[in-house]
Amino acid sequence: MQYNAALTAITSPPPNIKTFSQSTSNSRCDHGDDIDDIGTYDDFHTIDWLREMSRNRLRHRQIYQSTKESCFDKTKSWHDASSGWILVLLIGLAAGALAGIIDIVTKWLSDLKLGICSSHFWFNQASCCWNSLSPTATATNCSDWKTWAHIFSLSSTSPQSMYAFNYVAYIIIAIFFSTLAAVLVKMFAPYACGSGIPEVKTILSGFIIRGYLGKWTLLIKCVTAPLAVASNLSLGKEGPLVHISSCCGNVFANLFPKYAKNEAKKREALSAAAAAGVSVAFGVPVGGVLFSLEEVSYYFPMKTMWRSFFAALIAAFILRSLNPYGSAHFVMFYVTYNRPWLLFELIPFALLGILGGLYGAAFIHANLAWCRFRKTSRLGKYPIIEVMFVTLITTAGSYPNPYTKIDASTMIFQLVSECSPYVRNNLCDYSIEVSFDMLSMYLKMCGQITCFLAQGVNVTNIHTAPVGVGLQTALSQLSIAFIFKCIITVFTFGLKIPTGLFIPSLGVGALMGRMVGIGVEQLVNRYPHCPLWESSCHSGHTCITPGLYAMVGAAATLGGVTRMTVSLVVVMFELTGGLQYIVPLMLAAMCSKWAGDAFGREGIYDGHIKLNGYPFLENKEEFTYTTLADDVMRPRRGDAPLTVVTQEMTIGELDNLVKTTKFNGFPVVSSRDDKRLVGYLYRRDLILALDNAWTNNQNVNRDCKVFFTLNAPTLSGMSKHDPTPIRLFNIVDLSPITITDHTPMEIVVEIFSKLGIRQALVTHNGTLLGIITKKDILRHIAELSGEDPDHIMFD
Repeated sequence: MQYNAALTAITSPPPNIKTFSQSTSNSRCDHGDDIDDIGTYDDFHTIDWLREMSRNRLRHRQIYQSTKESCFDKTKSWHDASSGWILVLLIGLAAGALAGIIDIVTKWLSDLKLGICSSHFWFNQASCCWNSLSPTATATNCSDWKTWAHIFSLSSTSPQSMYAFNYVAYIIIAIFFSTLAAVLVKMFAPYACGSGIPEVKTILSGFIIRGYLGKWTLLIKCVTAPLAVASNLSLGKEGPLVHISSCCGNVFANLFPKYAKNEAKKREALSAAAAAGVSVAFGVPVGGVLFSLEEVSYYFPMKTMWRSFFAALIAAFILRSLNPYGSAHFVMFYVTYNRPWLLFELIPFALLGILGGLYGAAFIHANLAWCRFRKTSRLGKYPIIEVMFVTLITTAGSYPNPYTKIDASTMIFQLVSECSPYVRNNLCDYSIEVSFDMLSMYLKMCGQITCFLAQGVNVTNIHTAPVGVGLQTALSQLSIAFIFKCIITVFTFGLKIPTGLFIPSLGVGALMGRMVGIGVEQLVNRYPHCPLWESSCHSGHTCITPGLYAMVGAAATLGGVTRMTVSLVVVMFELTGGLQYIVPLMLAAMCSKWAGDAFGREGIYDGHIKLNGYPFLENKEEFTYTTLADDVMRPRRGDAPLTVVTQEMTIGELDNLVKTTKFNGFPVVSSRDDKRLVGYLYRRDLILALDNAWTNNQNVNRDCKVFFTLNAPTLSGMSKHDPTPIRLFNIVDLSPITITDHTPMEIVVEIFSKLGIRQALVTHNGTLLGIITKKDILRHIAELSGEDPDHIMFD
């Protein structure tokens, strides 16, 4: 690019002309460390990707050329080349370690609402009762685990009194957890609230939000995420883990000058950090990389994919070493069933996909409407009270239902699990009708009924399985839990505490899928000779796995909320280990997206980006309107003339221009009369140049003329008493992106989204007419879509 030449080509000035670059800018071209002073950005502004990549290529050439000079320079070059891999290694190590600690602390705090381990208070319920017969041990079959009623010696009272005491203790502890999280967020790190994925996605697109990925945000989010999840609110820690991992990426990136001084390179590291965050959130390294590619990252070259894969691998390895799930399996919801799915089941799978998409669309509209109300009403002024009230409603409604009383991850695991003789819960309470001949056959094999069960035979596979009393109770509880989760999640996502949306969405889908699966199972049982499944299901044997429907329903609902497709399928089969069910998952994901897109193409994260007014230009969407650049550019008719920099200006005029305007940059023209475009001057570069000019040149005064031309001006007619001119051409972008006034806007949008530029200058026959910024394009798209263009609040 010519911009590189503008930074490097400093020609020898005439004797009577002071060149500002002699004291500052020449050193930028001779030493790569100083060049990074140019191009820093203000808070809540957008970076220029082309400019940042040009600076990085210039820095790389300077380091490469210096390798021929000394061994030290060769070592410096090697360190620069390997710093990317060292950085993603540190990100993976930190993300895995923090995720493992957060998982362990979250599980302990979640169980603390129900009781405490009398022998080892730092144990959660599963660890305390590790030798219990049931993996879901309770106080009734585990002597070491004590409920709060037992702790306060209320065991001799009536069961109703004990239940009421535990109920109240459950609510009080949950409110304490959520309130403490809200207070810590408000006092120390306001950016630690929410999921973090919308903001991370916006930052990766080139937006600057200083402090959002800082150390305090990292610390407070690590502390408050377990508290928020343990309060049993309808939220998860998986979204916040992406934010936490991105914070680690930003903190470590500042240790390497290659990334600390170049915003575009830093975003490559943040993309890898986001992949590592999803990897440790669920234990899905490949899904994490695809999630970063499909959902989060804006610029994702091949080297970033490899480094993201490496970071996700290291993070997953560290998480597996910590073993926070307490099992031999790495995934969170490992499934053991291997019964193949049948062709006719594609119909209910597609139905689950449609239902998941409809739920996602309804949730997005409802949640965004509530968040708008929160921002525009007095409710937004009392975030801590809102958190306390929502926690009270959630816990009061959750405790009586066994599926909402436990944490959402445990509930999802129960719903996707297979029934077996060793699983004793209402979901597996079927009225088993075992034929005498088949029972006799197994008794002859084993000699006793205990051997029949010891063989691990799934009795639900032996004969028909009508719904039992326990399953009827479970169905009613699942229905209530589904409705409750659907409603309460709308009011939970967006609270001023860490609030992830992955687990609540998976939980709602798993509830819906399990009920649909049980319904299909009973339908096959009731009508065994139906042509759809008669040839597939042998008479007297069940062929339906309700847990598979819970898995498919979970994928469909998460897809409907986030509009993920490819990465969703990979995440789900990595999450459960059910690789052979990839076709049902793919079908559900596609149907979910189609159904959701019928009511709006934006996912929940895109909706919150738009709600917050961030200047995010989606590079995957198409611009379908027939407008021209002349319709969008500024100034428009009736507006003030465009503020420009001319070559007849003095230092005093430039200083006054900087102090009286707030524009991010100024077009440079030959004169105010013909306005022939010369280049573009960034505001921060001009401020830096003026400061250094006043500091380093004693003969500079406000009457000194400034030249922005590459060639020296003519000095004839100047006396030795005239103020010495200064040349600042080296800070001018001599090759700005320009378009004509008749350029179709679909091309302009492609230029902005694919190149990542901040602005484009509009010309006609070489004469400057106006300027188009990313904010102008977003406002134009909003107007054409019938939306409020004023919601775009940042530049």
